[in-house]
Amino acid sequence: MSEPNPFGGRITHLTPQEVEAGLEDGTILLVDVREPDEIAAERIPGATAVALSTFDPASLPDPEGKRLVFSCRSGQRSQRAAAMAQAAGLDCEEHMQGGILGWKAAGFPVERG
Repeated sequence: MSEPNPFGGRITHLTPQEVEAGLEDGTILLVDVREPDEIAAERIPGATAVALSTFDPASLPDPEGKRLVFSCRSGQRSQRAAAMAQAAGLDCEEHMQGGILGWKAAGFPVERG
């Protein structure tokens, strides 16, 4: 369910389970907006990295019919990225609630190094 985003626009919170299912069935393109050093330490398999510090909505990958979902460490930066994308006119309002911390707490794997 969509609700007001504290950073502007609208936001839809997806659970790690919903995101994992979408990655598994190929319906979600996960965009991780953490910084390169964070992603180098650990990342969600299959996620695309677009650091929030250099975020340009025009540089987002083409989701090719998939749902574009933002992710970060805990769920704050992903909401900011969604607001920035919406301000640029893109239809991007989904993020993974809890970020990679929620992903790991749900028992899903990460890649390291």
